[in-house]
Amino acid sequence: MAIATLRRFPLLLVLLGTLLSATQAAAEQMVRVGEYEIHYNAIETRFLTPEVAQANSIQRSIGHGLVNVSVRERQPDGSTQPVNASVEGYVSDLTDTREPLSFRTVHDGDATYHLATFTLRQDEPMRFNLDVRYDRNENPEPVSFIQRFYIER
Repeated sequence: MAIATLRRFPLLLVLLGTLLSATQAAAEQMVRVGEYEIHYNAIETRFLTPEVAQANSIQRSIGHGLVNVSVRERQPDGSTQPVNASVEGYVSDLTDTREPLSFRTVHDGDATYHLATFTLRQDEPMRFNLDVRYDRNENPEPVSFIQRFYIER
């Protein structure tokens, strides 16, 4: 158990680092809904280390991307706790050609990630449309964002 947690620890660092660098490059990719924070980002899988990709069964490839969604609930003391949300959605291009996203949940210590891979489209804006259900008694929160990837060949 401890070894499995240690193997996934780099995922936390890579995803957190990616999220931080993405927020520095643009506005922070987060939606606040009441006491909940929905963080999201998308990266090329080739930026994952081989160890992180292997430990999480993610194919590193020039033509593949990874979308990461994390939901946290703000506590009265100001801290946040991970929420085991459910995420559904799709990614589309300018012609509205849709690729469904199949999310899986990864628990890593005090973090919970919802990950899905997708096919990259060269130098074309990609629109991500997600439904994030952070509370089973509430309707899912729609989250949409557009991102462009430049594939180096």
